Amino acid sequence: MAFKSDIEIAQACEKKKITEIARVAGVDEKYLEQYGNYKAKVDYRMLKDLADKPDGKLILVTAITPTPAGEGKTTTSVGLTDGLRKIGKNAVVALREPSLGPVFGIKGGAAGGGYAQVVPMEDINLHFTGDFHAIGAANNLLAAMLDNHIQQGNELGIDVKRITWKRAVDMNDRQLRNIVDGLGGRMQGVPREDGFEITVASEVMAVLCLASDIPDLKKRLGSIIVGYTYAGKPVTAHDLKAEGAMAALLKDALKPNLVQTLEGTPAFIHGGPFANIAHGCNSVTATRMALKLADYAVTEAGFAADLGAEKFFDIKCRLAGLTPSAVVVVATVRALKYHGGVPKAELNSENLEALEKGLPNLLQHVGNIKNVYGLPCVVAINAFPTDTKAELDLVEAKCRELGVNVALSEVWAKGGEGGKALAEEVVRLCEQPNHFAPSYELDLPIVDKLNAIATKIYHADGADLVGNAVKQVKEIEAMGCGGLPICMAKTQYSFSDDQTKLGAPKGFRITVRNLKVCGGAGFIVALTGDIMTMPGLPKVPAAEKIDVDENGVISGLF
Repeated sequence: MAFKSDIEIAQACEKKKITEIARVAGVDEKYLEQYGNYKAKVDYRMLKDLADKPDGKLILVTAITPTPAGEGKTTTSVGLTDGLRKIGKNAVVALREPSLGPVFGIKGGAAGGGYAQVVPMEDINLHFTGDFHAIGAANNLLAAMLDNHIQQGNELGIDVKRITWKRAVDMNDRQLRNIVDGLGGRMQGVPREDGFEITVASEVMAVLCLASDIPDLKKRLGSIIVGYTYAGKPVTAHDLKAEGAMAALLKDALKPNLVQTLEGTPAFIHGGPFANIAHGCNSVTATRMALKLADYAVTEAGFAADLGAEKFFDIKCRLAGLTPSAVVVVATVRALKYHGGVPKAELNSENLEALEKGLPNLLQHVGNIKNVYGLPCVVAINAFPTDTKAELDLVEAKCRELGVNVALSEVWAKGGEGGKALAEEVVRLCEQPNHFAPSYELDLPIVDKLNAIATKIYHADGADLVGNAVKQVKEIEAMGCGGLPICMAKTQYSFSDDQTKLGAPKGFRITVRNLKVCGGAGFIVALTGDIMTMPGLPKVPAAEKIDVDENGVISGLF
């Protein structure tokens, strides 16, 4: 059989009308706002009518530390949900929207893979329903109103050297990380240093993902801190009278998007913050919809468990009052061998010694889920044809030592049929005792919370504050914001803040160089190592391979 790319598989799929998917999900058509035949928004007010309906089980899909070999978290999430329906369970998946930056950058599309995808994958990976454009527009409206206020007399006394709000664009564009704007004379604005973040790192994205309705959205938007006065007082979007207009731009983006898997399983896709620089989860509203409509709601959190899962548990679940029932940790034999020191070109050959060296990465993530957060979990091995029985047996034996089962996931090749074994184990785990608790208490001092994440989750020796962070801790606590959760911005490629330290490194410390209050999102961002909130394109961007023909058919998108 000839090999088919992800986009070829998706384009060959006979999609069901979105009205039919809504009926399968239990969404009344009065809440449905169609965007063509195969995608729709669902009015969040549906949740009020479903308030008395009990929630289903919440399953988080997370992964080992990512490598160039790939892990397949979204693919597993989709295939698991299809697998749950294959064994007769009512299941819905809730995922994040892809960012254009990675789509045209290094990783291509992000709608699953093989026979475990959400469709229409081209729409989902590109403009979709315009949510990201609305978020960028709201972000940049606030930036424009901020600079206009300064230009028009600066009644609030904003210190142009202490402006923290950046502009946003949903593209990997390193050229915009640090800029000077307002040049060209007095009528062109006040010259100042400025910069761009990628849209997924904007606090507006986090606000959208955490807001429950328009009043909550406006309250959160108004609480965004844009900078400080000469007297050191924080200036908010509310001070600039910006939240109403921002909310007007976001009123439709606030509604979750409904699509389908290749097998016709309902899928909510909404919001998309990166887990290495933001909180990395889809919207609370989409997750709540999935919980109300299904007995099993599958969701994912970005990058590895030390980033996405930590923020899912410590930020999203805490702020939204959610309690997960089970966790899936995705790994591949190839990726574990990479953590054991094997170059990418040699990963197809059996190497039990390297696999054993790389396994501590998986085991440390699993240990965190079980021992720190008190949740039952299963390891899903995303199958590759090059995996040998000896390698799979070794992974299974090591996980069994921790009291965790391993399920072979063949969803890429077989869709839901290849996810049945994983689905059976997830159903079993959902009935197990659950002792879920966050990794730290909110009333701890900021430094103690940073150390808790560093030592408990990263297994570092502690966290060190350097440069501006030393002063910022005192300022944040003096502002009365010390009780907020921490959103760590850290490289996704290592438990440490040094991306070259693979596996499960020991004997390191986490360096925190900057702290920022996100008053609207309700957390404190801690920037560690050399992490940046605006990625750049690789030497050969994925965009070079993407094209569209005279009939509008897109190719090269993963």
